[in-house]
This record gives sequence, C-alpha cells and structure tokens, in this order.
Amino acid sequence: MSEPNLRVVRPGEGRKGDLGDMTVEFKLSGADTGGALAIVEHEFQPGALVPPHIHTLQDEYSIVTAGEIGFRSGDREAVLGPGGYITKPRGEAHAMWNAGSVPARMIEIISPAGFDLFFHAVVDMVEAADEDPERGAALAAEHGLEFVDTPWLADVVRRFGLSAP
Repeated sequence: MSEPNLRVVRPGEGRKGDLGDMTVEFKLSGADTGGALAIVEHEFQPGALVPPHIHTLQDEYSIVTAGEIGFRSGDREAVLGPGGYITKPRGEAHAMWNAGSVPARMIEIISPAGFDLFFHAVVDMVEAADEDPERGAALAAEHGLEFVDTPWLADVVRRFGLSAP
C-alpha cells in the first residue's frame, strides 16, 4: 500500500499576495485536501475592511492569531483577539476588518475548497496590474461571491475608523 499524500507547510512558506490593505498567504489548497477544504492566512493593516459579501458555495471559519479583527455576519457582531474563532456561514452577508491600531492576522478555513482559487486569480491580476473591473466581477461570480449593500456598513466604518470601500 502507498502512503497517503502528505503536504508540509512550514512557517513562512506558501505563496503570498498583496491585496492592498490586506495580504493572503496560501497554506493548503483543495488539491492538498481532496477538495475538502482550503486554508489561507490574511494580514489586515490598521483601517483595513473587507466589505459585506456573501459566499454561495463555501462556509468560512476564522481563527484570529494576532491583533483584533471585527466580524459582522447578519445581525451579529464580534471583535476577537488572538485565539478567537468565528463561523461565517454561506448565504449570509458578512464583513471583517482590523478593529485595532496594529496589524492583525487570521487563519481562514474554507469548506469545501474552491474559493482559494478566487484568491489566486485576484493575486495574479494584482501582480499583472490588471485592473479590469469586468474581469474582477466575472471572477467573483464564477466563485460564488456577491458583494452586497448593508444598512450597517456606514456605522462599522465610522466606529472603527476604517477605509471606506
């Protein structure tokens, strides 16, 4: 019998992409997990905001590892520090932001895998200086991502001094 696939990712390893006020580091992909999940890490600069959006194909689970990250999902809001966990179910509008004054980090578990491919494509666009909004919108739609307006966003931006989307 052959041994099962083994993927080792040491600290600091994995492709890293700069998305402006945040980064994405690729740790485990769907190819590594038989499509079960993907894991990325994000760093948020102070003032960084991921605006409200809905995932139609995946659930997300976040673990804060440094700083403070605010989360809003539906009508629920939480600010978590290192060691805090949160679920963000598919089909529900959610947002996240750096809620403090220093860089913040989190691990994002995506289930099932697939949305990690969206991040790869966006990083490729950024690195190629491709700012085509139609291509970006098509990528979002292809990966089940919908950006939405919410009545609570302006309040979150004001309370935490965030960069408006």
